[in-house]
Amino acid sequence: MTTARPVHSPVGVAIMFATNGAVFSSVLPWYPLLKQQWGLTDLAFGFIVAAFAAGSLVSSVLPSLAVNRFGPRPVVFWGTVALALLVAGIGWASSGLVLAILLIGIGLFDAVVDVSQNVAGVRVESRVRRSILSAMHAFWSLGAVLGGIGGTAAASSGWDIRLHLAIVAVAVVVLVALAVWLTGPVPSAAGEAEADGGVERHGGGFGKIMLVALPVALLATSGTMVEDIANNWAGLSSVELADVDVADAGVAYTVVLTAQMVGRFTGDRLIDKFGRVAVARAGGVLIAVGGLGVVAASGPGLLYAGYVLVGFGCATLVPSAFAAAARLPGVTEGAGVTAVSWLMRVGFLATSPVLGSLSAATGLRRALLLLVLAGVVVAVLAPALRSRPARTPGT
Repeated sequence: MTTARPVHSPVGVAIMFATNGAVFSSVLPWYPLLKQQWGLTDLAFGFIVAAFAAGSLVSSVLPSLAVNRFGPRPVVFWGTVALALLVAGIGWASSGLVLAILLIGIGLFDAVVDVSQNVAGVRVESRVRRSILSAMHAFWSLGAVLGGIGGTAAASSGWDIRLHLAIVAVAVVVLVALAVWLTGPVPSAAGEAEADGGVERHGGGFGKIMLVALPVALLATSGTMVEDIANNWAGLSSVELADVDVADAGVAYTVVLTAQMVGRFTGDRLIDKFGRVAVARAGGVLIAVGGLGVVAASGPGLLYAGYVLVGFGCATLVPSAFAAAARLPGVTEGAGVTAVSWLMRVGFLATSPVLGSLSAATGLRRALLLLVLAGVVVAVLAPALRSRPARTPGT
């Protein structure tokens, strides 16, 4: 038997999360320009960007099967390579339809990578026996912030989108290769179960797993609704509600991600001190208050302030949901995380078409009241994250 470097290398896993955050966020600052270039309505734009979520839903049980068959590291690497190539292809898209087709593929591979890196992160958390998954997601936010800044700078400087996204693709592939090497071999779920005292962890039918995961998934879906609005509509709202120049629309998106990143880097300490339920409930309140600020904004100041509260409030929701999903009774880590991830992406699929439809009917300002609704739902459903002391650290 050979001796490997520490199998729970946090640096490698953190870089995995960062590359996943950076690869797609590099595209988002270009959305307002593409929408304007192709003459898309809010309704059409909403359905096009929902293709990302549709692709992730197509993945179904594929992430769990891939992780169980090949392990997290190879799946993260090859999935990220596919993501990078598809993102580079967006630079050559000639219409909203082509963009939608590419987004379906991006959504599918993103779902696979997402589950794989979260399984690796959960196993790291089990090793150190304290909450660290929020910090892993903070590196996703860091990557997304850097991708958003790069995309905003490229768009506002008049770069060719094809050149920008090609550079992003190459950089992401190089970094994920480094991440996989630094992480080293990851232990099997069976080994982790034995280390935790032989707690029974078995598979089960897809329907049964979904039922067990549903309470956690409902809260997580409310959180991802907030993220989806930030991804696809923050830039557009800054243009339409606060008179920001279209080339600078990516600033609003970057503001949300920066606040989310700060919330995730500090989230583990808050979770260790107050528990996941209390932190999630407070986050729901911040989302609702921030949403009111966005809706009331007539200039960039209040709009950006509202998005700061929204980003900070949603920071720990997805990491906490994945941590809870990996410790659901009677299912494997991969199956639990896959189930919650898949159900969350149902929310992703619905959010932009619903918001686009509401915007077409009532205007974007009123449609963004969905942020307030999401915050209220998070605050109400926070007890779904209540942990089992024997399984979940940091609560």
